[in-house]
Order: sequence, then C-alpha cells, then structure tokens
Amino acid sequence: RKKKVPTCTRCGFRVGHVETRIAGRTRWRTTRAAGGRRAGMVLDHERLDVYAVALEFLVFANGVIERLPRGRGHLADQLTRASTSIVLNLAEGAGKLSKADKRRYYLTARGSATESAALLDVCLRLRLLGEAEYRTGKAMIVRVVSMLIKLAMSFEDPSPATDKAASDSEPQ
Repeated sequence: RKKKVPTCTRCGFRVGHVETRIAGRTRWRTTRAAGGRRAGMVLDHERLDVYAVALEFLVFANGVIERLPRGRGHLADQLTRASTSIVLNLAEGAGKLSKADKRRYYLTARGSATESAALLDVCLRLRLLGEAEYRTGKAMIVRVVSMLIKLAMSFEDPSPATDKAASDSEPQ
C-alpha cells in the first residue's frame, strides 16, 4: 500500500510554498522537493483559466488543420498563426508588470481569437468543416473571447479626465 504524499493546500502540488514580501507585494516561492529540484513550479499564465481553454482550442484547431484538403495551405497557415497567437499573447501579457501592458496583450489575444472564429466561419462556408465540429470550435472561441474581455476590463484604468468630462457635460 502506497503512502499518501501531503500536498500543498494552495495549489495541490506535492510541495509547499513560502510567502515572502518584496516591496510591499506578497510573493509565493515553491519550496524545493527532495533531490534539490523545484516541483510544481507554476508560471503566471498557467494560473489563468483562459490559458487552459486557449490551449484546448489550439489542439482543436490543429485537428482541423490536419484534415484540411490539399490546396488549402493558406487557411491552415492562418489558423495555425491565429490559434497560436492567442496562447502566446496570453502568456506574454501575464508576464508583464504594468496594467496597461497586460491589457494590451490580452486585447491582442482577443483579436487573434476573433480571427480564429472567422477562419472557422470560412471553413464551414467552404464545406471544409462539419457543422458539429464547427459548433464545438465556435463554443470554445466564444468562451475564450468572453474571458479575455473580462480579463482586459479588469486591467482598465479609470481615467479621471474622462470622468470629469462626463460630469461637465451633464446638466446641473
């Protein structure tokens, strides 16, 4: 019978974490497992639910690409670039420190997601994709886009100039 290995209550990995405060910000550092290797190290983008869904769509898109007939390489290239761009921009945005940078990368990822949706529309219209497969892919993309919109909005900076201009135009 195997011995149960204790897991971290924060992330579920088989190691714990140490909290440190640097410049007023809380940082979590993964403790070292036996053998001196870091176990369960998680990067910022890997904590995002939208990243997992975007990766799932990337795998789906790859399946669509592999089934495209010869002569449709232009569509395959576009869908490859667009679906990969979603994942890469999410990762890069999560790694940025400023809110404006994060927001810009998340909005770029949203643009790539809507481009992917348009490519699915094209494939359906050209009868290169079945209706059921189209609906599956479209549902993933709609979910990614809605998550990215909410994520980008969470990094919006309410502009005092805009608020002042709005209040100046109201009748008193």
